[in-house]
Amino acid sequence: MILHGFPVKEKIKEVLIERIKKLEKKSFLAIVQVGDRADSNVYVRQKQKFGEEIGVKVLINKFDVDIKEEDLTREIKKLNEDESVNGIIVQLPLPKHIDTEKIINLISIQKDVDGLVSRTTLKLPQSQRVVLDTISATARGVLALLDYYEITVKDKKVAVIGQGILAGKPIALELEKRGAEVFRCDVDTPNISEITKGCDILISAVGKAGLITKEFVNPKQVVIDVGINKITPPNPLLLQEGEQKSKIVGDVNFEEVSPIVSSITPVPGGIGPLTVACLFENLLDLCE
Repeated sequence: MILHGFPVKEKIKEVLIERIKKLEKKSFLAIVQVGDRADSNVYVRQKQKFGEEIGVKVLINKFDVDIKEEDLTREIKKLNEDESVNGIIVQLPLPKHIDTEKIINLISIQKDVDGLVSRTTLKLPQSQRVVLDTISATARGVLALLDYYEITVKDKKVAVIGQGILAGKPIALELEKRGAEVFRCDVDTPNISEITKGCDILISAVGKAGLITKEFVNPKQVVIDVGINKITPPNPLLLQEGEQKSKIVGDVNFEEVSPIVSSITPVPGGIGPLTVACLFENLLDLCE
């Protein structure tokens, strides 16, 4: 069974449009982008397009790649103070000369759409603690996909490969909250294929094309591919007519793994569309 993300995205979209109609004022999302990375440009355009479709205003704050950290700090603080802005996203990755964790933690907890601001030292009034439930859009997208296809995780063994702050870590945490036995792995975990092969669900969020092969899976398994990788053929001159010079693939060798497992997400068209939709779910939660 192919677990397509688009029908899930459309269902979320319909609900969001109705929720937006009930708001007293127009929702406003600010995206902070540093530099001109091609992949970041694609992600930003996707967010802007989806916002337009559901009636959310999206403002792109784009800065030169060599912006000083103190100048970026000032811009984040301005957005925090702007009462018209409901949510703030800092498009990652940031340039190496900028302290990513420091910049992320400058975002007001009430405007943290990505759910990345550190919660460890917060002491908020009880009335404001609902915002602490904000989780990364990717993790929320995984949960939405599981719910849509009625895949339960309680008492299931789940392997999560990759422990990044946007995907792997929050996905593992949310699955544990739902009662799953989670095996947190990375590419250097010893005997990783043995661990994953013994699990009911395998989730890969590494960003390494072809990482997951038939040795990692079993016939009853659900495989969720969160990885997004752009690959180029070794010799573009040998391309057949109509073939693209590059393509997007996940972490999973789809052709090898899909005939074996019970269910699998495609890339593109799996978790990707849900990440954007769930980002706006987070925004609406904060607005409400």
